[in-house]
Amino acid sequence: MIDLRRGADRWRRFDVTVRDAPLALVLVLASLVPALHNDGTRLGDVPTRPMDALGVVVVALECLPLIIRRRFPAACLILVAAGFALDQLRGYHTVAGTAVPIALISTAAHLERFRLPTAVLASVAYVPLAIALTRDGAAEGVTGFVTFYLALALAWGIGSWLRRSRAAEAERRHHVAETTRIAERTRIARELHDVVTHHVTAMVVQTEAARYLTGSPDRLDQALSAVTDSGRRAITDLRHLLDLLDPEHDAEPRSRSAGDFRTLVEHARQAGQPVEFTEEGRPAEAAGSAEATAYRVVQEALTNALKYAHGSGTTVHVRHGHREITVEVATDGTGSRTASPGGSGRGLAGLRERVGVLGGEFRAGRQDGGFVVRARIPAGSAS
Repeated sequence: MIDLRRGADRWRRFDVTVRDAPLALVLVLASLVPALHNDGTRLGDVPTRPMDALGVVVVALECLPLIIRRRFPAACLILVAAGFALDQLRGYHTVAGTAVPIALISTAAHLERFRLPTAVLASVAYVPLAIALTRDGAAEGVTGFVTFYLALALAWGIGSWLRRSRAAEAERRHHVAETTRIAERTRIARELHDVVTHHVTAMVVQTEAARYLTGSPDRLDQALSAVTDSGRRAITDLRHLLDLLDPEHDAEPRSRSAGDFRTLVEHARQAGQPVEFTEEGRPAEAAGSAEATAYRVVQEALTNALKYAHGSGTTVHVRHGHREITVEVATDGTGSRTASPGGSGRGLAGLRERVGVLGGEFRAGRQDGGFVVRARIPAGSAS
């Protein structure tokens, strides 16, 4: 199977004229087989004649243009039609007549411009051919010529259907590509929000606090060190994110662990947020996306606590169940607000979408003067 696929891939790499050549050559050879002489399409009652030099030229004129049926469909149809007319008028009646419906299908499917005029001209050109064959003593009758014309019209219709199907498939692929591009941009924006907002908010809060510590060198140095650490972590996370976005980078996304939750809590504490952290159970080995989503929930909730309830008592509770992870982050609203960048609402909306994709539940709102974020994230479906 693999060899067949590779062979098909190599074949598709060739120019369309090369790929169309075998069909044309097969028709030429079949038309020159003595046993098949006079066994092709026959319009009217023109007496048959044996194959001669002119017959070979007629066969070549009917079949060889099929090599350019996709590259130059209109020229192919004109040449094939001319060869077919000579075939019928001279009485060769070769198998090469099969090239006419093939040329019609190809022209309807691949001609980009003047498709309707081409169909009209082909129909008009059929009339003098029918008249000429009738004058030569044909007993075909109107019914026979009309039936053959309808068969040719069917071939054109098949080509038009193929064209529409190809256009619909191209439109579908374009839509899928556009949807994928938008989804990827949304994912990148979400990741940048998660990485940058958390660290920058901590830096803003720590910098604001440092303004009031000029009289305490030790505490000022500690605050500035915390700002420096937050900046370095932001740079590290951004580099990792950019590595993941690089198509040539083969590193796998970092998995989140319980230690990461404690690191988030410790960062919030360094920024002056009193945080109480409790954890139940152990992370499942196959938690995967659920564990990463739980990490983002805690990260965003702590970031919002720093921005809008700085100094308020905050509790973080993470429970690892057999089939789900539950997260609850609550602030009591007793702290003072700190000057910080305004929120866009993107963080909570992004969390709701993340949790929803995994089939979980997400809620966020005010409670008892504070703010609570709760999430239930199924771990069995994450991988």
